[in-house]
Amino acid sequence: MTTERITLAGGCFWCIEAVFERVDGVLAVESGYSNGHVERPTYQQVCEGDTGHAEVVRVDFDPARIPLREVLEIFFAVHDPTTLNRQGNDVGTQYRSGIYWHDAAQRDVIEAVLADVSAAHGGRVVTEVAAERNHWPAEPYHQHYFANHPGQGYCAFVVAPKVEKFLRTFRHRVRLG
Repeated sequence: MTTERITLAGGCFWCIEAVFERVDGVLAVESGYSNGHVERPTYQQVCEGDTGHAEVVRVDFDPARIPLREVLEIFFAVHDPTTLNRQGNDVGTQYRSGIYWHDAAQRDVIEAVLADVSAAHGGRVVTEVAAERNHWPAEPYHQHYFANHPGQGYCAFVVAPKVEKFLRTFRHRVRLG
């Protein structure tokens, strides 16, 4: 089996992680920090906004089961790619919309999907596209956060609606069992 990896920034990593943990063909999901300038940043440092890192989710998937294009379509459906450094009430550069590729073939697919999404949003898309660099896993308590804390306030009011949107919109992509 071939495994491919893409790194996605769509606001708080708990939201994106919770969605992709439910996608058929996704093999692993890890919350972390990418594309900043500090080595081994902590959550507190990233939240202060001066590390340059985005909150991201690394998604490992089987491209024979779900192509990158569909991974990206799900990503764009569950976050707002038109707000610069913001998702809802989460504000700061760490909450930017971004796609961080791992090879040139991915970059080509990203650019094609981004052109479609941008046209659909009247050219207002502000999603950053770059090679992944300076990636660090988030602290263990951030991993599988929604699965472990579904009743927590942020999870109930922010994460859960994004998961529900995915479940409604992409029924054919929901992992069974």
